[in-house]
Amino acid sequence: MFYPGNAVVPETLWAEEFLVRPLRAVDVELDYEAVITSRAELLLKSGGRWPREGFTLEENLADLIRHEQEHHDRIAFTYTVMNPAETECLGCLYINPLERLLQRVGIFVEYLPENSAYVTFWVRQSCLVDNLDRRVLQALIPWFQTEWAFSQIVFLAKKVQARQIRLFEEMGMQLQYTLPKSIVYLPQYENTSQNI
Repeated sequence: MFYPGNAVVPETLWAEEFLVRPLRAVDVELDYEAVITSRAELLLKSGGRWPREGFTLEENLADLIRHEQEHHDRIAFTYTVMNPAETECLGCLYINPLERLLQRVGIFVEYLPENSAYVTFWVRQSCLVDNLDRRVLQALIPWFQTEWAFSQIVFLAKKVQARQIRLFEEMGMQLQYTLPKSIVYLPQYENTSQNI
């Protein structure tokens, strides 16, 4: 378990134009539509592995069931980004153990704070034109700082995700790690010396 056992897992993040809440299997149709219409962007994020050509609703349901179980077991957290009426999926947010990622790519870090996580997220391709990804990130950073019990949160993007890397840099994030295919950024917080 990479999240403190006695800590509350936040349920929602409300913003004027979106809601972030745990992804559930019942979201399959809305999520699938967002995935299929954003396939090109998601292929960049996944290194060309997901979603495959011909990806089905049934495969998406299996993914959502797995994500919901991981969330319940507190081994990873997956959130959906919905419009306020919850009639359209606008994207997704994934929170995973940083230590597991670094081990997988063969990176040894002398001191890694306990309960460290990395975050990836995407917004549907049609929402990129009006910079929803920027507004989602602007809401996520203080949410992680104030509502979560992680010792450290970093944001990850694949090296080919130029838009997201530029967004991280424009938001004042500091480069933390360069991995074989990804770049990891540490958010900075105003009016505090705390960097989670």
